[in-house]
Amino acid sequence: MTFDELAEFKKDLKSLLKKYRTLHDDLDVVKRVLAVIPDERPPFSFHIDHLGIETCVIKVKKMACKALKGRGVNSGLRLIYAYFPDEQKITFIELYHKNDQEVEDRKRITDHFK
Repeated sequence: MTFDELAEFKKDLKSLLKKYRTLHDDLDVVKRVLAVIPDERPPFSFHIDHLGIETCVIKVKKMACKALKGRGVNSGLRLIYAYFPDEQKITFIELYHKNDQEVEDRKRITDHFK
């Protein structure tokens, strides 16, 4: 499995690293899990429907973050990625905290994958 990141994702990560210093390690854990099971796994993740694109886009709702330890099961971090099963590739699209943003940026998704 290969992993790629959009430029916007890199900006998201850079800004969130100021608040959550363990984020690089947390993403490494997510990558190891996605390398084995890249598809959705409710209630932790689910497909984002009605985008008008063929690419499988998945939202991870319960991403573990060591910097948020002790704040409940649902850390509040959300990860959006596109999964390309034929190519065995995952592209990270967006990373945000649920208090900073309510829902994913659908325009970002459709702009890159239409």
